[in-house]
This record gives sequence, C-alpha cells and structure tokens, in this order.
Amino acid sequence: MTTRCAVFGTGSWGTAFAMILADAGCEVSLWGRRPELVEAINASRSNPDYFPQLELPPGITATTDPAQAAAGAEFAFLTVPSQTLRANLTAWGGAIGPETVLVSLMKGVELGTAKLMSEELIAVVSGPNLAGEIVRRQPAASVVACRDEDVAKRIQAACHTGYFRPYTVADVVGCELGGAVKNVIGLAVGIADGMGLGDNTKASLITRGLAETARLGQAMGADPYTFAGLAGMGDLVATCSSPLSRNHTFGMNLGRGMTLQETIAATKQTAEGVKSCESVLDLARRHGVDMPITGTVVDIVHGGKPPLVAVKELMSRSAKPERR
Repeated sequence: MTTRCAVFGTGSWGTAFAMILADAGCEVSLWGRRPELVEAINASRSNPDYFPQLELPPGITATTDPAQAAAGAEFAFLTVPSQTLRANLTAWGGAIGPETVLVSLMKGVELGTAKLMSEELIAVVSGPNLAGEIVRRQPAASVVACRDEDVAKRIQAACHTGYFRPYTVADVVGCELGGAVKNVIGLAVGIADGMGLGDNTKASLITRGLAETARLGQAMGADPYTFAGLAGMGDLVATCSSPLSRNHTFGMNLGRGMTLQETIAATKQTAEGVKSCESVLDLARRHGVDMPITGTVVDIVHGGKPPLVAVKELMSRSAKPERR
C-alpha cells in the first residue's frame, strides 16, 4: 500500500523533501500559500521560484487547500518558517486530522515563548541536508527523532532512498536543539568569513559553538551523544562550511559591513538563525546556561554592535577550563 504524505511549504527544503518522499515511493501532496506558485508546480512539474531546472517526480501534486493536502495523509511534514508554525496551525484549524503524524522539518526556537517545534509536533527530521545538494540527489544522511520507536521507523521507511539515508533516535530535544543552534553558529562563522578571518577562527567557532549547544542540551535533558551525530556535528559542519547555507551567507554579508536591513533585502530565503538567535539566548538564560557565541551573534545582528568590536569582546572574556 502506497504511503500518502503531505508537505506543508513550497520553499527549497519543502520541495526537496517532497522529492525525497516521492522517490521513496510515497504519494505526496505539497501545500503552498501562493496560488500562482502552486499552479506553476502542477503545470510545469517544477518549482520555478527555487529549483526551476528540477523535474519533480510524478508522485507530487500541489494545492493551496490544507485540507486537501492532508486528506488521508499518514504523515504531514512541516517546512514553514519556525516563527510562523503556531499561526499556521491555528489557520489550518482541523484540516490536519488527529490520525496524521506531524513531523517537523524546521530548525528554530519560537520567539517570546522559547518553545521548541516538538512541543506542537510528534517527530523531527534533522541533519546535514542542504536542499541544493539534495535535489541533485547527492548522498546525504539524516536523523528521524521520535519518542515512539515504531513511528520513527515508519517515517524512516517513508523517506529512505538510494541517496537519502535516515537513521532513528529517541532524543527529540537534542535533535531540535542541534538544528536550531547550528543556525546561530552558522551566522557567527559567516560573520568571521566576511571579516576575512581564517580557518583557525572557523574551527574555534564551530567547536565552541558545539560546546554551547551541548551545555544547553544537557540542561534540557538531551542525550549528549546526539551532538556528536548527524543532528549535531553533522548539521553544524554543513551549515558553517557551505555557500549553500542561508545562515552562513547572511553572516558573511554582515561581516562584510552590510547592515541588517541591507542583508535581509539581499537574502531571498529565510535565514532561521536571524530570529532564532534571540530565542536560543532566551532559552539558555531560562536554563542558566552560558552561551557567549550566541550572545555575540545577538549583539551583532540585533544590537548593531560592529563585528570587530564584538569579536574583540568575545576573545577578551576571562580564561577558564575547556569543559565549561
């Protein structure tokens, strides 16, 4: 029996994940809010806004009707911006039935409440999954996190292809934190690259950024091994190293001297870390966790602090043992 899936969001990752599901043999309904884009996807079998050269598999159809997208779906994968999740769920009302498993493909922490996406959803898919490489069907791995092992295995089967290899874990919180905080560290590394700093700086930010993530994870009950895996180190390395990373590119523009508004205007897609850096820092403070790199990113992005000044302040912090 063919598995029916809904993907909510016609952006780059939603389009790429819909392709994965269709390649794995699923029937996929792709929901989008813009009628003109939905019509173009159905008519041309491609997404002209993100991947115009990609021919989508025949198992994908698009719709603006959330109830039509979710009808009969075993899984609904949500790829909308993390800050709009709650509003979207409210707007969709009862369109998604209680029998459908809600799966987060988002990587962020909600502003104001500091809530993770899994507080509304059942499972999470996270890992080093740059959409621009996925649509070329280049090999990649990911993690399906769910506290229910049977559900995790069902999601795993639904998105397992010859180029996309999903693993399962029970640590939902750790996977979510890895995905959210890596965007913030990606901004930091991008800023450093934009300033013309070298590989020592990049390696230091990645390593200490991972330490910040692990400290927060420990305070929130996550499995420390998660941060050494695909949803932790794997996703962090991809985000901090690739020109396809939105957060890294956003940070580079800031490091080169562009203002926040200029950088936003130059960025066509959502860089989750721009808003999530504040909510990640809020979450850290609520749990009494020190996250100096995250704080520095907030100072630069939202406080207007010049990157050179912020870097000097970060480096002049008092010396301490590494494992703190």
